[in-house]
Amino acid sequence: MRAAVLSFPGSNCDRDLLWALDTMSGIDSELVPASAEHLDNYDLVCVPGGFSYGDYLRSGAIARFSPVMSSLREHADRGGLVLGICNGFQILCEAGLLPGALQWNRNLNFICEPEPLRVVNTDSAFSNVYSQDQEIVLPIAHGEGNYYAAPDTLAKIEANGQVIFRYVDNPNGSLNDIAGLTNAAGNVLGMMPHPERAVEQLLGGTDGLGVFASLKAQCEEATTNAAR
Repeated sequence: MRAAVLSFPGSNCDRDLLWALDTMSGIDSELVPASAEHLDNYDLVCVPGGFSYGDYLRSGAIARFSPVMSSLREHADRGGLVLGICNGFQILCEAGLLPGALQWNRNLNFICEPEPLRVVNTDSAFSNVYSQDQEIVLPIAHGEGNYYAAPDTLAKIEANGQVIFRYVDNPNGSLNDIAGLTNAAGNVLGMMPHPERAVEQLLGGTDGLGVFASLKAQCEEATTNAAR
């Protein structure tokens, strides 16, 4: 399995994510700048957290126009896996790769704390090693993490089983306690909590490893099926 970690001006979680993928999860990974125009031969493309382009206008609003985004859309359209974390989630929504939008937290403050989540769908490329309704703890660090979607869109998301993670104690006002969801096809996930910050006991816990182990298992299964 090969993974690309995109790096935008202002990204500050790209190397953390690279460490979680490559060193802690055994996924061959490399940093790819936002100026890149091709994303060939990658199974997974990750859009990390941070403050891309200073979060001017809106979080992710400028990053969506980076040269690499055209290739990211092509990668997603052909079924390639995409993981967006925090600012990455915001970028994916701004780019139209995920439904809805992230707005300011209901208390209008930046929140940085460990947060309990519930894994509500284990039938996904991003959660298949977890147990149904398993409670995990991942750090959050965002000012604009309040997930919103129009009522009809939200109904479709729920009906399609696109919600993967929900907050146990909603910290930011996200509708339906949504902490992470996929596109309709299930190959693109956006989540506000940071799994890459929970991959070593030294960091306070290892609950985030399940996201990367799930992706690795998904890719290995696809490779096995293709070889039959």
